[in-house]
Amino acid sequence: RLQDHVRRGHDDRGERQVDLLDWYIMMSGQSLTRFKNLLLTGPPGCGKTTVLERVLEHLGELRLAGFLTLELREHGQRVGFEAVGLGGQRAILAHVRFQSLVSVGRYGVEPDRLVPLIDEELNRPLRTVDAYLIDEIGKMECHCPQFIEATRRLLEGPVPLVASIALRGGGFIAEVKNHPDVQVVEVTQGNRQSLPGQIAGWVKQHTDQANTHLETE
Repeated sequence: RLQDHVRRGHDDRGERQVDLLDWYIMMSGQSLTRFKNLLLTGPPGCGKTTVLERVLEHLGELRLAGFLTLELREHGQRVGFEAVGLGGQRAILAHVRFQSLVSVGRYGVEPDRLVPLIDEELNRPLRTVDAYLIDEIGKMECHCPQFIEATRRLLEGPVPLVASIALRGGGFIAEVKNHPDVQVVEVTQGNRQSLPGQIAGWVKQHTDQANTHLETE
């Protein structure tokens, strides 16, 4: 069961709440057309990346692009983060041993390392991708201007986007959450088992809609 509320993007009346019934109505397709971009949020460790990994398993027949951000560990301790493209390209984005002018917490961040992966995964021609998955729209990634530019373009484009996003943050993180064409879902212990299948169904329906739209152009 989905036990927590689903949160949509903000409007001039403040943040709106969607209850459990509205979520199931949306997942049944009755209001799916209202939003093309789905954002997963929640505190660190809530399972956002795991949910997206399981969504990928459900969507093996689709042409997917994007990346996951995975922990790097040494001797059981987290020492950094690596972005792994769905096509296999890898980029170490942050590490405790990076001597960088940019830092998030105890990690030095080298945003330029992300650029080749962005070019490979997020700058695909139209009609070559059925859906984009990004993990995550976070503080580290947002230090890369090319990432911000590509994400803005995907939000406005016809292809469905599923992305994880930091629970808190201003700047581009807040901008994305406030986008009028996004649905924000908080990942919790109560819903993270059922979310992957539901999100996969959402992606498949939006993929059909996007392909129909492109065929009419």
